[in-house]
Amino acid sequence: MSEKFQIVGSLLRPQNLLAYKSQIEKRDDIQYPFYNDFDGYQACETQAIQEVIQKQIDHKLSIISDGEFSKSLWHLDFVWGLKGVRRLIAEHGYFFRDFDETQTYETRRDIALAFDEKLSGHNHHFIDIYQEIQADAAGHTTKLCIPSPSHIFGEWSFSREQNAEQFNDSYYQEPEVFKQDLANAYQEFLSDYAKIGGKIIQFDDCLWEMFSTDNPNSPFTGDHIDQASIQDLAQTFIDLNNSIIDYGHSLGLKVWTHNCRGNYDSRNMGGGSYETIANLFLGQQKYDRFFLEWDDDRAGNLSALDVFKDRPETEVVLGLLSSKTVTLDDEARVLDLLQKASQIIPKERLFLSHQCGFASCDNGNALTEDQQWAKIDQGQDIAANFFGA
Repeated sequence: MSEKFQIVGSLLRPQNLLAYKSQIEKRDDIQYPFYNDFDGYQACETQAIQEVIQKQIDHKLSIISDGEFSKSLWHLDFVWGLKGVRRLIAEHGYFFRDFDETQTYETRRDIALAFDEKLSGHNHHFIDIYQEIQADAAGHTTKLCIPSPSHIFGEWSFSREQNAEQFNDSYYQEPEVFKQDLANAYQEFLSDYAKIGGKIIQFDDCLWEMFSTDNPNSPFTGDHIDQASIQDLAQTFIDLNNSIIDYGHSLGLKVWTHNCRGNYDSRNMGGGSYETIANLFLGQQKYDRFFLEWDDDRAGNLSALDVFKDRPETEVVLGLLSSKTVTLDDEARVLDLLQKASQIIPKERLFLSHQCGFASCDNGNALTEDQQWAKIDQGQDIAANFFGA
């Protein structure tokens, strides 16, 4: 085992749990967390979480999660659990890039949200889930993953711009009001999390690369774009996250982040290098640990790590391995990049991971559970080789 190998969080769900999850995505007449809508669902989920926690322990992972088995999507379950939110089926899902990188690939459609009253983060279902994780992990270090505040604010903002008429009846009409209430809801949730013994919270985020000037898939690139306003929006995202990070720190929490460029059914959402946003999202955000996606050339070279040189308290997890492929990763490539990274940031502050989880949404990536665990075991071996056991 090497504590220097980490997993982002999500793992492939077993088929008996997926039998329930596949029904959830097609219906919006049911209420999160859906236990009262499907006989046997809660018991199935509870057992699956217990089993996946034991598997993580058996594979000698140093930080344990529920594998995100309690979620349908990596980000929206958290929002569904906030007071004041109603889940809806949208006209279409998110659009990812298909394997040929020219065609689009549509995701599930239960991604629309309605806001009917003032947001609150108290009494969230995730608190119950985390207490289950603590009990099942039997003293092992644990973490909980939720979407970053800026990701949720960003999705709300973009949806409002594109579908203004659908927001006519929304409780929230003004971005500043929504942003403030969202921040308050996050603070309420984190307070409850800290009270039950939570120590590590991870904010996942997929919007940074929209601001990469070399991202051909971003709506923010092109000569017709007012880049000053785009930079202002990026700063709004950063400031919102930092305000919640500061609050988490005041509670004694370690606040981590994971960033990737989309991960759905082994597909991605776009490109964009870290070099072009390093001084924004890497250099300015106050996270204690950054999980960064570097499994292919879309992320650019490692020079973006320069912004962490003068932040000795900040750790970086290099996502050099891929959770999207069925084959094991090229060990020589990974060791070479780890060596190059260690010339920028001391080894003591570096970790290794896959670029993202294995199942950011419950359908998961296109590989088997056996292949998943083989890739996790390989990550352990590579980390032990480079960092020492």
